[in-house]
Amino acid sequence: MKVVAFNGSPRKDGNTAVLIDLVLDELKAEGIETELINLAGKNLLDCQACRKCFENRDKRCSITKDEMNGYIESMLIADGIIIGSPVYFSNYTSNIKSLIDRAGYVARANDEMFRRKVGAAVVAVRRAGALPTFDSINHFFLISQMIIPGSSYWNMGYGHDKGDVKEDAEGLGIMRTLGRNMAWLLKKLG
Repeated sequence: MKVVAFNGSPRKDGNTAVLIDLVLDELKAEGIETELINLAGKNLLDCQACRKCFENRDKRCSITKDEMNGYIESMLIADGIIIGSPVYFSNYTSNIKSLIDRAGYVARANDEMFRRKVGAAVVAVRRAGALPTFDSINHFFLISQMIIPGSSYWNMGYGHDKGDVKEDAEGLGIMRTLGRNMAWLLKKLG
């Protein structure tokens, strides 16, 4: 079993990474292979709604000027997908938007290729906007017919400056519980 995690923060070792790492640590402890992909510094292009993915049906985006097709391949191979983002004006980052739009379109064009994979959102937030961000990521999982594990609260951790989230004891616990629940679900489905 394998889980791929996408860190949508422009700070590859910031608060979002801390939270994702906690989830991945729990998955590894359960013998699940993990891969972390940092989108920091990547200039992912927006979906052009060209619908060529519906014509080609080759599990690839027709835009080839960035690394998106490699990310889509990682998602396709994985049994579980984690998407993590800090909150930017009450939603996720632009790279996460590009990932969701393009991977989602390709998946729908190719017989719902993410169907029944396990998906989990991870959100780092300073103060407000965590729930809309959490919901938006989960909307991608739900429309992709994926299965979402729960945790002891919504999957968010609070902190402003780099590393501050380490002081959010509840948020850290939520991530550990999420990792354990995700591992349990993956094993039940596997």
